[in-house]
This record gives sequence, C-alpha cells and structure tokens, in this order.
Amino acid sequence: MSILLVAGSPSERSRSAALLDSVSQRLGGRGPVVERLQIRDLSPQALVLGDSAHRSVRAAVDAVERAAAIVVATPVYKAAYSGVLKIFLDLLPQTALQGKVVLPLATGGSPNHMLALDYALRPVLQSLGARSILPGVYATDSQVILLPEGGYHISSDVGARLDEAVLHLAQEHSRITPSASSFQPVPFESVIYGV
Repeated sequence: MSILLVAGSPSERSRSAALLDSVSQRLGGRGPVVERLQIRDLSPQALVLGDSAHRSVRAAVDAVERAAAIVVATPVYKAAYSGVLKIFLDLLPQTALQGKVVLPLATGGSPNHMLALDYALRPVLQSLGARSILPGVYATDSQVILLPEGGYHISSDVGARLDEAVLHLAQEHSRITPSASSFQPVPFESVIYGV
C-alpha cells in the first residue's frame, strides 16, 4: 500500500509543491511507499477534453486507485483550489477515494483564503468517498518561501502543523493497511464448531 502525493499546481515550482516535498521528507523512514503525481505533467488536451482513456490520465487514475492514502496540495486562487486539480478530480470515478485517508494542503496569498480547504476542497473529496479527511494544513506565501537556488524555507509554525498532520496520516494509514502478521478472514463454511 502506498501514499500518493498529488501536486495540484499548474506551476513547475510552487509553494504547494514545497509543502508536498516537506510531507514526503517527514514520511521518509516511516514504512509506506510514497509516490508522487504532478497533475501539470498530464496531457493538457486530455484533461480539458475529459479524456479519461488517455494513457497519462489513466495512469494517474490508476495511481489514485492503488494508494491507501492521498495527500493533495493546491494553491488557492480566488478562494478556490486550482483549476488543474478541479479538472483532474472531475475525471476520477465517483468512488475513487472510497476507503482512503486524505490529507489536504493549500497555500495562498493571505490567511483570508484559509477556509478554501473546508468550503471548496473538502466537499469534493467527501463526494469522492474518502473514508477520512484529515484536518488540512494551510500556509500563506510568507510562511513558505521559495529560494532562488531552487529550495524552499517553511516557517516553524507550518512545520509543526505538518509534523502533526503527517503523524496523524501515518497513524490512519497503519489502521487501514493490513500487516503481514494480521489474521486472514476465514470463510464461514470453513469454521469448525461444536454444540
């Protein structure tokens, strides 16, 4: 089972991608396989035309289906999540997130857009059947600074919230991921009983 990091920014370098990188680093060594999906790398024509049979879109949908948990990161534009993320979510099957734990992350220009996580993104994730949507992490542009040499700096308060979110994600992930030593289900007809 894996955790899929979904980058919903149309930009190659973005603050929301920096949050995903930070989550990936925090997940390192915790056990789950971490995969990454950059929506901007999918065929733009296939996305806009809703071509769910296109191989890049199909591969992305398959990655969502394989994952036990999803981390979705998006910039907030005009009080809503990104358009490329919206297009991709619209192409997912209605039960694409069924049984999955989802951690939403967002960045925006000011704290005024913080509620976009709860009022714009959360309802869509819920409608796709997510088993659990964890409390999201929102950061302003001043809390995630992109450095000229390609790195980034995340403020300590956002870092602490990411620590807590990743801990919660790892705990939820371990609850839904069966361990190798767990008992396998026994069909009723195989049960031996006496009266």
